[in-house]
Amino acid sequence: MVRFDIITLFPGMFGGPLDDSIIGRAREKKIIEIFLHDLRHYAGDNHRTVDSPPFGGGAGMLLMPGPLFEAVDQVSSQTEGEFRTIAMSASGRPLSEEVVADLIGCPNLILVCGRYEGMDERFLQNKVHDEISVGDFVVSGGELPAMVLIDVLARQLEGVLGSSDSLREESFGAGLLEYPQYARPANYEGWE
Repeated sequence: MVRFDIITLFPGMFGGPLDDSIIGRAREKKIIEIFLHDLRHYAGDNHRTVDSPPFGGGAGMLLMPGPLFEAVDQVSSQTEGEFRTIAMSASGRPLSEEVVADLIGCPNLILVCGRYEGMDERFLQNKVHDEISVGDFVVSGGELPAMVLIDVLARQLEGVLGSSDSLREESFGAGLLEYPQYARPANYEGWE
């Protein structure tokens, strides 16, 4: 079983995508577990402050180190065995089959979802094992990339897909794209 712990400001974003389809079935079969952690619960003040303007100026807000350190420390203390902390970040290494192969053996993955202008560098340098990006573009936060990473990793686990042939014949499995495929009927409105 693989355990995913997601640290986020918006845990409500994960309900539908992680409860349905292949991921939902993998959770029902107890192949994967997913736990959501609201970053604000780890803030040290009454206002549950998690962001601050960057030192030296610049636009936007950064996620503060205190809540991030506290969240990872508490979440990692709940895991059994090896764990890796991954920051979902536009500046991370690109998600690829090589990255997936590197992560697939780890039983506990803590995914930290960035927001705003990113995360305090002290957190990234001292608590994060890897920063991963899902592409050369910027999204509003790390939540959607975290869902992509969970989906990509879960499909690699035995019993998640309906057929083991599905994984073997996957587009990037041999470094090549798949051939064109057609569903039934053989003739649809004159097209074959």
